[in-house]
Amino acid sequence: MSADLLSVDFEVFGKVQGVFFRKYTQSEAKKLGLVGWVRNTAAGTVQGRVQGPGDQVRQMQEWLKTTGSPQSRIVQAQFTNEQKVQALDFTDFQVVRT
Repeated sequence: MSADLLSVDFEVFGKVQGVFFRKYTQSEAKKLGLVGWVRNTAAGTVQGRVQGPGDQVRQMQEWLKTTGSPQSRIVQAQFTNEQKVQALDFTDFQVVRT
């Protein structure tokens, strides 16, 4: 693989629980060929980690910032711990139940 692999954590704020946000996030990540996980938090946000080729990770970040699920209202998306990785930590993209 010549493309740089990126790993980035995300947290999305707004109306993002009870609106199938995690399901749509999983679907979008799989469509882009990304791996990682997504979960609801007690604070009412959605958190996760996404890994894969840099270009696709950038597309996913844009989707998390601007699109989300049809019923969601995204106020803000924060991205942290961005780093290049040698290998992926996951084999698919999962919705984690907390």
